[in-house]
Amino acid sequence: MNACMSAGMNTLTLSVSALLLDMDGTLVCSTGDVEKVWRLWCQHHQLAPEPVLAMCHGMRSREVIRALAPQLDVEREAARLDELEMLHTGGDAIAGAGELLHCLPPQHWAIVTSASERVARHRLRCAGLPLPNLLVGAEAVINGKPAPEPYLLGAERLGVLPDCCLVFEDAPAGIESALRAGCTVVQVGGDAPLNPAVVAVIRDWCEVKVELGEGDSLLVTLPA
Repeated sequence: MNACMSAGMNTLTLSVSALLLDMDGTLVCSTGDVEKVWRLWCQHHQLAPEPVLAMCHGMRSREVIRALAPQLDVEREAARLDELEMLHTGGDAIAGAGELLHCLPPQHWAIVTSASERVARHRLRCAGLPLPNLLVGAEAVINGKPAPEPYLLGAERLGVLPDCCLVFEDAPAGIESALRAGCTVVQVGGDAPLNPAVVAVIRDWCEVKVELGEGDSLLVTLPA
């Protein structure tokens, strides 16, 4: 890990080149919307929702469909889910997210999401959050989270090395994706780490402070 760490009594400070941010559950309170969409989809196909709801968080619809409903046309069903997500979006921003994103230099952050780019931009607008210069959506990669490809692509398009990136994620699939890409990971939400390799767990963005460091780096201070 190339991210430089220093620790105070109750805080941890990381020097990184860029932030790569998940969206659902990380920037936007959209868990309820996501589950509603999948329940409607399961109802349409007369499928039990429980296995789908246990798997869907943090993953592209394509991976979920291939795993749990391989008899269906993946691309057609992904498009159907996309339309449902456009109709059922209303989540608020997670506390502190808007204030922090507005302060970040545009070239230093990107969103890496399992949602389609269209749905992601819609959700961000509905939550009143700024749109990034770079958004890596579901259609940008061949293999979605938990594969490392989404975060590798995000780092590449920002022009930084993955091990110089700090990722914020809320779901096990996203955390695994970022770790496999070689990034440092902070977990958003939860009482305990979902993966022992995360460096910190935050409740919301009010606990995060970002300043410009030396040589175009970012200094990110987190609760230890």
